[in-house]
Amino acid sequence: MCNLYRMTAKEAEAAKLFGAAFTPGANYGAEVWPGYPGLVAVGGELRAMSWGFPRHAFSKKTGKPLKASPVNNARDDKLRVYPIWRDSFRERRCLIPMTQWCEPEGEDRRNTRTWYSLPETEVFAVAGIWRPTDEWGDAYAMVMVDGCEQMSDLHDRMPTILRGEDWTRWTQGTPEEAFALLRTWDGPLTVDRTDEPWFKAKAATGKPASANLLL
Repeated sequence: MCNLYRMTAKEAEAAKLFGAAFTPGANYGAEVWPGYPGLVAVGGELRAMSWGFPRHAFSKKTGKPLKASPVNNARDDKLRVYPIWRDSFRERRCLIPMTQWCEPEGEDRRNTRTWYSLPETEVFAVAGIWRPTDEWGDAYAMVMVDGCEQMSDLHDRMPTILRGEDWTRWTQGTPEEAFALLRTWDGPLTVDRTDEPWFKAKAATGKPASANLLL
């Protein structure tokens, strides 16, 4: 799963890579957490959206609706089944540029950050879907597939990394053509195991410490 990733490349460089227009000064962080804005390439533009589709629940005590929470990751085997993802997969697919994604390693509440990236590649694209929401404006979710062997010790799911020649087919192809691209990455990964605490960093930056959902 992925609840944290980085996009540290300059906007202009990313826009050139994706052949997209962009407006300087987009509101997003270099480290992206669920419920916060990240960059998305869609419709010939590179723009900020909120990471995660809103999920609504009700209090078991009062029965009243709770504040919406972000569901930021979509399983590939649920895309065509779950209503929360189905229409967006058919009609609104996007590319999520990133430089690294992160998984927690170690004991719960004492996790450290382990980062994954592509060797000799600063920015790569991950499969995403998006939709307009009443709560947060346009929002996106990351599509997850079975994890590769290099990260199997930490998690059994990973983002769907798309090769450059498949970007247009993901965003503009038929649902059947797009679904065929949802494959586990078969290339090498660069793995960076750090001593940086997972939860301490969240508390320091005001980011939510709880895990987000994968549906």
